[in-house]
Amino acid sequence: MPIAVYVLGLSVFALGTSEFMLSGLLQPVAADMGVTIPTAGLLISAFAIGMVVGAPVLAAATLRLPRRTTLIALLAVFGLGQVAGAVAPSYGVLFASRVVSALACAGFWAVGAAVAVSLVPVNARARAMAVMVGGLSVANVVGVPAGAFLGQHAGWRAAFWAVAGLSVVGLIGVIALVPRTEVPTGEDRPRLRSELRIYRDRQVWLALVTTALSGGAVFCLFSYLGPLLTDVAGLDEGWVPTVLALFGVGALIGTAVGGRIADAHLFGTMYGGITASTVVLSVLALTAHSPVAAVGLALLLGFTAFFTAPALNARMFNVANAAPTLAGATTTSAFNIGNTVGPWLGGLVIDAGWGYPAVAWTGAALAGTGIVTTAIAARLHRAEGPASRVIATGQTPAAAHEVEAAWEAGRVQ
Repeated sequence: MPIAVYVLGLSVFALGTSEFMLSGLLQPVAADMGVTIPTAGLLISAFAIGMVVGAPVLAAATLRLPRRTTLIALLAVFGLGQVAGAVAPSYGVLFASRVVSALACAGFWAVGAAVAVSLVPVNARARAMAVMVGGLSVANVVGVPAGAFLGQHAGWRAAFWAVAGLSVVGLIGVIALVPRTEVPTGEDRPRLRSELRIYRDRQVWLALVTTALSGGAVFCLFSYLGPLLTDVAGLDEGWVPTVLALFGVGALIGTAVGGRIADAHLFGTMYGGITASTVVLSVLALTAHSPVAAVGLALLLGFTAFFTAPALNARMFNVANAAPTLAGATTTSAFNIGNTVGPWLGGLVIDAGWGYPAVAWTGAALAGTGIVTTAIAARLHRAEGPASRVIATGQTPAAAHEVEAAWEAGRVQ
C-alpha cells in the first residue's frame, strides 16, 4: 500500500475528529457562547449540512482539476476553518466556520477517495478505501475523546487548535508524499452528464434514504450523549471522554466485522445492523438512568452503527458503480443528511421538554423506518435480479468490462 494512501488516512483522521468532537464539547461551548445545548447542537448539523452540499458540488466542480492541487487547497481551507472556529467571538462566526470546514472536508473526501483508488491496482482498491475509512474510525476512538478531554481541561477552543495542528501535519504529508495524478483524458475522461444518469434509478434513491435514516438514528442520540450521561445517568463529566472512546472502540470493531460480512450477506448485514441499532436505542431510552446501562449501550451503539456502514456503502456502489465519483459523493451526502436531521430532531425533542431519553426513542423510530426502506429495496432487488448497474454513456468498452468484472468479483465496495 503506497504511503500516500496512509497520508490521506491521517488527513481523514483530522477531518473526522473535527466532525464529531463537538458531541463532547456541547456543554462548554453552550456556556461560553451563551446559547442552549440544543442550539449548540446545531453546530453538528451545520457541519453535516456543509458535507451534504459540498460532497456532490465539489465532486462535480473538481472532476477535471488536478487532484493533488485540489487536495492541498481543500486541506488548507479546512485548517483555516478550524482556526476561525478557535478564535470565533460569537456563535454566528463559529457556525459559519463549521460550514466552511465541512465544505472543504466533503471535497477532500470525494477527491481523496479518487486519488487513493488511482494509486493502487484494481484488486487493492477496497484496502485503500479501508485505510481512509480507518482514519474516521480512529478519530472516533482517539480524536473525539481527546477533544472532549482538551475541552474540559484547556477550554473547548483548544480542541479546535489541536485539529488545526493535525491539518498542518496532513497538509505537509500531502505536499511531500502524494504524487501528482492527472485526470484521464480522451475517451476515459470523466463526464458529469453521464454520471448524473444514476439518479434515474429508484434503487439509488432507496439506498440514499436508508443510509440517511441509519445515520440519523445514531447521531440523533450521539450528538447529545454527553448531557445524557451527566444529567440523566448521573455520571461525572470526566466520564464523557471515556464513554466517547468506548463508542469509538465499538465503531472500530463494528466496521471490521461488518466489512467482512457485507460482501457475502449485503442485505443481511443491513437488516441485522439497523435492527440492532433500533433495539439498542430503545433499551437505552428505558434504562438511561442507569450509569452501567448507559455506558454499555454506548459501546453497543457504536458497534451496531458502524457494523452497518460497509454494507450501506457497498449497496450504493453496487447500484451506481458506473458513476464512482458521484456514487461516493452521494453516500457521503446521505450519511450527513442523517447527521443533520438527527441532531435537529433531537433538539426539537429536548426543547419540547421530553428529556434526553426521548431522544433515544426518536433515534429508534428513525432506525425502524430504515428497516422498512431496506425491506423495500430487498424486494425490488429480488424482483429485478442483480442490482441495477447503469453503464455511463461514452464509457469505453474496456472500462465497462472492468466495472462489470469488478462487480461480479465483489470488488466494488
